[in-house]
Amino acid sequence: MVLSIVVRHTAQHLLRGGFMGTSTSTGPGASPQARGRELARLGKKLWQEAGSVKAVAAELISRHPDVPSIQAYRYAAGLSQDQAALRYNEVTEYQTTLGGTTINAWETWARTRGSGSPPTFPSLLILAEAYGRGPLGVAAEDISPGDLVSEAYERLPPEEQLSLKRFSAKTSDHAQAIADPTAQPDRQIGHRDHSAGPDFNLIVPTVDYGNPEICVFSLPNPHPGNLLNLDWATFGFGIERLIKQIKNLGRRLEVDICFGVNEAGLVMASFLASAQFSRCAIGYLRCNKVRDSIALSSSSFYPEAGEAPTILICDFEVKHADVVGFVASEIRRRYPKALLYFAVFGAMTKGSELETTSFDDLTGAQIMRAADFSAVFIAATMNPPGIEPPLELR
Repeated sequence: MVLSIVVRHTAQHLLRGGFMGTSTSTGPGASPQARGRELARLGKKLWQEAGSVKAVAAELISRHPDVPSIQAYRYAAGLSQDQAALRYNEVTEYQTTLGGTTINAWETWARTRGSGSPPTFPSLLILAEAYGRGPLGVAAEDISPGDLVSEAYERLPPEEQLSLKRFSAKTSDHAQAIADPTAQPDRQIGHRDHSAGPDFNLIVPTVDYGNPEICVFSLPNPHPGNLLNLDWATFGFGIERLIKQIKNLGRRLEVDICFGVNEAGLVMASFLASAQFSRCAIGYLRCNKVRDSIALSSSSFYPEAGEAPTILICDFEVKHADVVGFVASEIRRRYPKALLYFAVFGAMTKGSELETTSFDDLTGAQIMRAADFSAVFIAATMNPPGIEPPLELR
């Protein structure tokens, strides 16, 4: 079951607070073998503090973005590649004779496109159980096999992707049935709140050789003509959907600055910067309406950045007004040669049908295309007059 992003963010903040005193000497001069040993030792130490392989893996990925998930989970379990292979064989009751070279091939595949070999779905199931036993081999933490390949999911063979998707859906439905035996299973993977409608796939502008298909959810409005007020659960679900789209872009996206447009966009930028981009710098763009035009307030904040930075702009809504184009032009003026990405919570549709089949059915489609973003991420679609964020953030 997908947890609320608010709860998860708070938990990660508290967890990291406990990790602040733990350091590691994995500098650029260290050999891969020495670095691996050091990270495995660090993983074991952090596990003793946190008691969770998942939490430690997330912390290691945050500290070392170049480490893929499947490798971070091994470090979180405090295992070398050979030890991980032994644990794997242990889980299968020694019906397999896996070696450390296979573990290395899987991790190389996850880390470097075109190298190594992908794990199979059955292998991921076994590996998830193996790492869930923790450094001591006696724990029983429930780890999703999909989490092991989260950033490389789209490079798995189609058969493995389908197996993982259906496994995750059944696991989610089972967990929901335990929590509420009277509840009906969700149609798609993930949490459902009253405000969140059905999922559907949408083709959006993206990077060269990237994955153009994103999974979007709709926001049906039971009171047409009125703003749809969102609660924190739906807001968190949208942030988690954006994170999933970013992870499935087709390559690891490393962002230098997350800019939030107005207060709601700033909240989005804060969550994404912390949860996905290793706590990168956060910028703030406060837009003021001046008659029929838009101006940026002097209270806007522009973090320093190197040459040609990668920037993610976060906005709560895209409707008819060309706020996006204005903001993109200002960012490019201040950061020459910047690569711009765009994440929006709600995109308005031209018609009443929310489960649109084309990106051009969105009212802001041409605005987003004209802004020439490297890729676009959309959490949900909405009808006029739009949506209202929690606490009426502006």
